[in-house]
Amino acid sequence: MFRAIHLKKLPGSYAISQLPSSNSIPDWVDGEGFVSISRTADELSLICLAERVPKTVRSDRGWICFMFQGPFEFDAAGVLLSVLQPISENEIGVLAISTFDGDLILLKEDDVERAVDFLTENGHQIE
Repeated sequence: MFRAIHLKKLPGSYAISQLPSSNSIPDWVDGEGFVSISRTADELSLICLAERVPKTVRSDRGWICFMFQGPFEFDAAGVLLSVLQPISENEIGVLAISTFDGDLILLKEDDVERAVDFLTENGHQIE
């Protein structure tokens, strides 16, 4: 298992938003910061800086994003687990997202301090 993962806290507060699956991708989601767009048969899920999300859109705000500092091999095992395990074992909710080149986690603002403590106790570095 990987130890000592370096995570970088991204600036800003994020929102996780939901639209009907039949909706087009709205222009407001694109811009600075991390952006994630996922569509299933049931929903269109959007993650972006909270300041861009219209108040009328169903959203859960107050998320902080951390990006894993790699590079990691695409098929490397244990990268996510080494970070998720100390957080989830301490009953902190986390949203994990993987991209082609890396991984990101989002934590509720109220949980960040505790999560960072658990991560550093487990050998991870937070920037």
